[in-house]
Amino acid sequence: MGTVTYLCHLSMESRASMASSPGALPYYVALSQVLGLMVVAMTGAWLGLYRGGIAWEDALQFNVHPLCMVIGLVFLQGDALLVYRVFRNEAKRTTKVLHGLLHVFAFIIALVGLVAVFDYHRKQGYADLYSLHSWCGMLVFVLCFVQWLVGFSFFLFPGASFSLRSRYRPQHVFFGATIFLLSVGTALLGLKEALLFKLGCFAQ
Repeated sequence: MGTVTYLCHLSMESRASMASSPGALPYYVALSQVLGLMVVAMTGAWLGLYRGGIAWEDALQFNVHPLCMVIGLVFLQGDALLVYRVFRNEAKRTTKVLHGLLHVFAFIIALVGLVAVFDYHRKQGYADLYSLHSWCGMLVFVLCFVQWLVGFSFFLFPGASFSLRSRYRPQHVFFGATIFLLSVGTALLGLKEALLFKLGCFAQ
């Protein structure tokens, strides 16, 4: 009787997995990658064609910031969220490590962008953290770090119990998606801020 119940349970889980993984998923993932790469390419083209390019010197150092943030906190962070859907049939340990590594790469690239803008402000004598975008950006950056640290402690570090991981998993998923949406919103806010500064220069 116990074996029959177990097999029924496995069958239900299999059907649920198939229902939650539509056959069109590869096309959705491919579309997300195309759109993500387009966003990165368009950001690079905008910086190259209309803002003089990218370099770690003079005014061009500022341009490192938006490109790094788009690559790290939008494109790579979005890919990290897709790992469990794309590689759902792989070993769970493998998907955990890949998920964590993508977040590490995203964090490092974002850190380069953050250092670039703070260093640029220091060289130009500008104030730091003077706008809504800058405060939202710092909040997102700190939340990303805390999310990764807590996720590593629960899911990759061997100390957490299975029951503790199960209870925390929904919160981890929720905050991961929330931080990603905040990242996208903050990036859009920064692009709008850059546009307003440019329009202000033209008005003067």
